[in-house]
Amino acid sequence: MPKLTFQKCIACEGGVKPLMSPQYAPFLKEVPGWKVINGKQLEREFQFKNFKIALEFVNNVGKIAEKEGHHPDLFLFSWNKVKVTLYTHAIGGLSKNDFIVAAKIDSLMKK
Repeated sequence: MPKLTFQKCIACEGGVKPLMSPQYAPFLKEVPGWKVINGKQLEREFQFKNFKIALEFVNNVGKIAEKEGHHPDLFLFSWNKVKVTLYTHAIGGLSKNDFIVAAKIDSLMKK
């Protein structure tokens, strides 16, 4: 299976079941630092040197989200922290798209 960063999100309009733990466990291994919340959301908190860098990160996450057509919840707080929450709204839980976007967000930290 290709790495998640090389994959593209596929539009999900509902009608499929959310991934369960045995199905998403292999994807979770590819995005260390992310945690699954209540089996329905993927979440990670990032901390930066200052507000400017945190805001640039939020804007770069926005670019990824627009390109993939899959949009996370973003929360910039305490002047230098960003919490990113991913889930597939159409199915009320996790899909492979959430892990693809998480992997691409992680790639921002390697630049």
